[in-house]
Amino acid sequence: MYDKSLLQRKLIAAARAVPPGDQVPYAFEKRVTALLAARKPADHLVLWVRGFWQVAVSCVIVSLLLGVWTFFNPAASTHAEDLSQNFENTLLASVDQSDQGQ
Repeated sequence: MYDKSLLQRKLIAAARAVPPGDQVPYAFEKRVTALLAARKPADHLVLWVRGFWQVAVSCVIVSLLLGVWTFFNPAASTHAEDLSQNFENTLLASVDQSDQGQ
């Protein structure tokens, strides 16, 4: 069994013994220019639309999870007070205080 470092050194020595050629492969320039011409310019609108769809899907998932959590939350069912009543009391607290001051 060969040692990996010995094999690596032999391969590198063999590669260094053969100098690279000075010639360019046949039709190399034509292939490169054909590849450049076939390349489409980047469409930034597609990137934005893809990002917006990912954000929209994430928001829908979060909304559904929060809705399910709110529906099945046992702590919410133990409160006897209505949320709308708490909201109204909070909003009208400043009005009630200003009426008492006059």
